[in-house]
Amino acid sequence: MFVNVNANPANRQKFTGELGGLTRAEVILSEFKYNRGAEIFGEAEPAEYVYQVIDGAVRSYKLLSDGRRQIGAFHLVGDIFGLENGPVHRFTAEAIIDTTVRLAKRVSLEHVAETDALVARDLLSMTTSNLQHAEDHMLLLGRKTSLERVAAFLLEMDRRLSAAGVMALPMNRRDIADYLGLTLETVSRALSCLHGKGILGFLGQTQRQIILLDRPGLARLDL
Repeated sequence: MFVNVNANPANRQKFTGELGGLTRAEVILSEFKYNRGAEIFGEAEPAEYVYQVIDGAVRSYKLLSDGRRQIGAFHLVGDIFGLENGPVHRFTAEAIIDTTVRLAKRVSLEHVAETDALVARDLLSMTTSNLQHAEDHMLLLGRKTSLERVAAFLLEMDRRLSAAGVMALPMNRRDIADYLGLTLETVSRALSCLHGKGILGFLGQTQRQIILLDRPGLARLDL
């Protein structure tokens, strides 16, 4: 379920975040709130909008032929997602927790990019960044051990999430497992191993709040 926060097409705002150049250009936007687990867009649906996370978190994934889910990316506050090089979305996007996203029409962004070199550069930079993430993720899935994968994930989240020394993960261990190509049990064992080595600590009963006690030690595991 989602709620339209700002559906007035006459309201013009700034599309901020990764596309910094767009702070100079007016783009028609709407904001929507999605409940936890709600689908934002589905695989093979027309890619008519580009999205930015305002609050909350989003996962993008594919369902494999055998029913398994492979998460391709987590989109956190400020991230822009849903920018495709074809007419349809390649992944399904869901709200991990209650999430607010900002939508901009793809054709509007493309029109601005035609006349604004900074916007065109930022769109290219974001596309290149997404490609690099996909390449890094492929390497992680294909060449790293389970402990190395969990270490790499924690280091990625540490760069993107940590505040006041605490990493508050919006995703659960099933999400982490489906992102890393591991089983839930393997992820739990790896986290317990890192906890036992004194590399990390947990806060709260859900253990989604993590304190990294030994970043150099964790980095050494991410070979």
